[in-house]
Amino acid sequence: MSDAREAAERQAHDDALVRRAGGEANDSAGLSGTKGPAVVLVGPMGVGKTTVGRVLADRLDTTFRDTDTDIVETAGKPISEIFIDEGEPYFRELERQAVRDAVAEHTGVLALGGGAIMDEGTRALLADLPVAFLEMGVAEAVKRTGLDAPRPLLAVNPRQRWRELMEQRRPLYTEVARAVVSTEGRTPEDVADAVLDALELKNA
Repeated sequence: MSDAREAAERQAHDDALVRRAGGEANDSAGLSGTKGPAVVLVGPMGVGKTTVGRVLADRLDTTFRDTDTDIVETAGKPISEIFIDEGEPYFRELERQAVRDAVAEHTGVLALGGGAIMDEGTRALLADLPVAFLEMGVAEAVKRTGLDAPRPLLAVNPRQRWRELMEQRRPLYTEVARAVVSTEGRTPEDVADAVLDALELKNA
């Protein structure tokens, strides 16, 4: 009798744990469905995602996060050195993890690296989020990225390489984006306002 009672109590305890785990999973799913980044910015390197992102965060009274910064902090070295020392595949793995973590944890404005959307899993994560694609033309891109900072993917013939990258990436940027906003001839403040308008967050 005692053994039977003990077995019954153990089963009841196990059932309670299962119910609790199920409840926590549902809670987590509920949070992921109702929370997440307020705005996600995607686009090519040098388009101004970080600058515009900080303005947006100020407009929305929230915080800003950049996955490239997260990667640098994790690796303890600049992205250009990661490319040289470990190679692009290693960097992309760091990037995939950085995006997963940021989407799960951050509720403010989030900026992704230029190539982050190349990963299918990352695109799936962005599917239901308010994503804005910031775009610019090749002349503006070369002016911004060709000379002012180390850009591993633009090290040789930046104009041609930028065109090639955009041919690959533009369909993926547009695939994940709810809004496409040009940065040409606009201040960061103007771009931020255009993003808020396009995502219908102006009065948020």
